[in-house]
Amino acid sequence: MLINFKRSRRIVDIPLVRIRPCKTQVRRKYNPELLKELAISIKQNGILQPLTVRKVSSAEYELISGERRLRAAAMCGKSKVPCIVISCTDSQAIIYSLTENLQRSEINIFEEAQGITEIMSHYHMSKKETARKLGKRPSMIDGRLSILDFTPEERELIIKAHLSERHAKALLIFDDPTDRRIVLSEIIEKRMNVSQTEKFIQEYIEQIKIEHFQKLRRKAVIKDMKIIENTLNKALDTINTTGISALTDQSENEQYIEYTVRIIKPAPIPPSPYRNIPSEQKMA
Repeated sequence: MLINFKRSRRIVDIPLVRIRPCKTQVRRKYNPELLKELAISIKQNGILQPLTVRKVSSAEYELISGERRLRAAAMCGKSKVPCIVISCTDSQAIIYSLTENLQRSEINIFEEAQGITEIMSHYHMSKKETARKLGKRPSMIDGRLSILDFTPEERELIIKAHLSERHAKALLIFDDPTDRRIVLSEIIEKRMNVSQTEKFIQEYIEQIKIEHFQKLRRKAVIKDMKIIENTLNKALDTINTTGISALTDQSENEQYIEYTVRIIKPAPIPPSPYRNIPSEQKMA
């Protein structure tokens, strides 16, 4: 942590009713079963790690870290919780809260990314400045923010399947939500690790390229067939303009298209009545 806070050296028991949640708490969901287990532990053993708060008025404190402990304490009927009071500004409190959560396994990657976004937006900080404040690399901030492109439904699937950030980033290669959903479902169903996921995505992309090429090829063939059909029709029109009748028939199957042209023969010319008459009689 790169910011120094003024901490009290003593632990203070503060009533739950005097503690309000942090305004920018990044966590959105809490596992009810894990909370219940924590409540049982607190009831039997007490709170082993004090909560961190800051005083915001003469009668009220704002929670900086320890919301799970606060909720579990309320569940098991505690009226007070042990706290360490720190002195800090609003921005320092938010950064401290986020940093505290980043060090815990319970927060998911989307909650973390959302928390970083809220800090940047609220305090108009750049990615580089945010990275410095949190003690992280700028590339890590970029990576976290990129996963916010997932829809709420996709996020839910990724969280429930316990997929890692690397799984999520690999899926961002797809702009088409349909492709992304198909691949995500396959990854979850087959329980792929990161290497298997990256390999499957590469194979899927190659298959898309092949299908796209075949589709373009079919379009080209259809276009060529149209040209041939138009050429044949023009030839038949030319034949018909000469007074010769031409009939056409067309059939096709999976292998070929067959054109049949029937040209009706002209009627034979009747023999001349003068064909066998001697020349002298023709002249007479």
